[in-house]
Amino acid sequence: MPACPLSATVSRRALLAGIGGATVLLASAAPLFGHPVADNPTFRHGVASGDPDQTSVVLWTRITGTGETLVEWEMSDTPDFARILKSGTAAADAKTDHTVKLLATDLKPGAIYYFRFRANGLTSPTGRTRTLPGGRLDRLGIALASCSNYPFGLFNAYDAIARDADIEFVLHTGDYIYEYGADGWGAETGRKLGREHRPAHEIVSLADYRERHAQYKTDPGLQAMHAAHPLLACWDDHESTNNPWTGGAQNHQPEKEGDWNARRAASIRAYFEWMPVREPEWLAIKGRKRKQFWRSYSFGDLATLCTIETRHTARARQIDYLDWSKRIHSQEDADRLRQEEMGKPGRRMLSREQEKDLSAALTRSVKAGQPWRLIGNPMPIARTNVPDVVGLGILPDPAANTDAPFPAKVLAWKGKWNLPFYPDTWDGYPWAREQFYSLSRKAGAGDLVFLTGDSHSFWANRLSDDDGRPAGIEIGTAGISSPGDFIESGFGPDIARQLDRAFAEHIDEIVWTDNMHQGYVRVELTRERGEATCIGIDTLASPHYRTASVKRLKFGPVSGSVDFL
Repeated sequence: MPACPLSATVSRRALLAGIGGATVLLASAAPLFGHPVADNPTFRHGVASGDPDQTSVVLWTRITGTGETLVEWEMSDTPDFARILKSGTAAADAKTDHTVKLLATDLKPGAIYYFRFRANGLTSPTGRTRTLPGGRLDRLGIALASCSNYPFGLFNAYDAIARDADIEFVLHTGDYIYEYGADGWGAETGRKLGREHRPAHEIVSLADYRERHAQYKTDPGLQAMHAAHPLLACWDDHESTNNPWTGGAQNHQPEKEGDWNARRAASIRAYFEWMPVREPEWLAIKGRKRKQFWRSYSFGDLATLCTIETRHTARARQIDYLDWSKRIHSQEDADRLRQEEMGKPGRRMLSREQEKDLSAALTRSVKAGQPWRLIGNPMPIARTNVPDVVGLGILPDPAANTDAPFPAKVLAWKGKWNLPFYPDTWDGYPWAREQFYSLSRKAGAGDLVFLTGDSHSFWANRLSDDDGRPAGIEIGTAGISSPGDFIESGFGPDIARQLDRAFAEHIDEIVWTDNMHQGYVRVELTRERGEATCIGIDTLASPHYRTASVKRLKFGPVSGSVDFL
């Protein structure tokens, strides 16, 4: 669900005015690991780490060059590498696009490590990583990030995450890359900023996906984030293409782009080559495939985080509003669409195997007495039906104003019938959502905290099942750079703010939302309370940026569930 962008055309003063005049510069107490690598011909794409457990973590880099290269790696417990704790060699060759990915094992729980690579007589930037903590844990800091579209501007929010001293891990909930061509979404801004997509066409083949990943990993902010913190990742749609399901995708045309399964396989292969994530054979789960990309992370006795896969293993085909726009003439027609089509039993988002793993992880967390259960969620799960924006006087009635722009007409149509904002989110799969809530209740975990991407908006949502029983809360993040519907569609900032208020005031599950910024969310957990700070970035057009707190959301246990305080 897109949101209002902070584009290059929005001034720094306008942004800061939009967050109440606050000009809070986030502290840079944490040193930045890594360094500029433009003059390093071997390690042009930096270093990264991720997918940790208590005793191991994935380390990653990429060698620029041709042929096979022998790469040395080493780890230390100090940034000056005075004492080498682990070391080894690996080969980089064309089979994996010259990427190097290894699993460093036999590490200590909750420990910080520094790592680097050597090849061709050169040394990579230094990376800092850490393992998951074990035993007693009193605090956890996670950055929630999503939706980085290269043409829309510099990834300054990633740089801010790297500098955030209160962050220990980064949760990226998808849309790490985008598949569009240089003439696609973001083309005009990309031309102005000199950040046009490469290759210039929409990516389809393995070579295409590899080149696009390589381009994204040249961004200095992204390199800084990867060098500073380990990544916990799941994917959404644009890592392959817009709105995929198990049998195809909205943005895949077989007559022009070939077999869907081949394209999906290429996108997944490139993702696993270019991201610091474990290969299936590194998991203690026999028969696991790459597309079964879900994880469970346990942070001592404080929290469990489960990331989920919602695109390639179970998702039923999305409902297309274009197929229904001329078939809805009454509220009864709209209700029939929601209940009988979207809500049809068996319209899955999660595979049965994933549900089994999820149930086991949540049950373990409850039995262990952990106070927090987090879900790394690729798209909004709250009910986000569109309010009657015409009746509220926010948008003109399209019937009386035939010159209204198309986006206004679409939003007015959804609001007239109180339809979900997007049928591609959990709103388009209410049966699957209810299955999720039922699964969590049976595990004794009706207190989930969903950490959500995709929408390019900040959100605070209070969740409930079909019977009105509390199901937890949802915290959503704005995009790293991706703009959203409201201003991108030409509504302007005043109308966008009115739409924000209308959703919060007239839709039951929405406590607060903000379409006006881009950035990330810092989530901090203690044993008694949680706090989510929505952090906005004032410009994407220059590396000289400022950050400010848009909203602080406090939450904690309430009557057997969790709620905003």
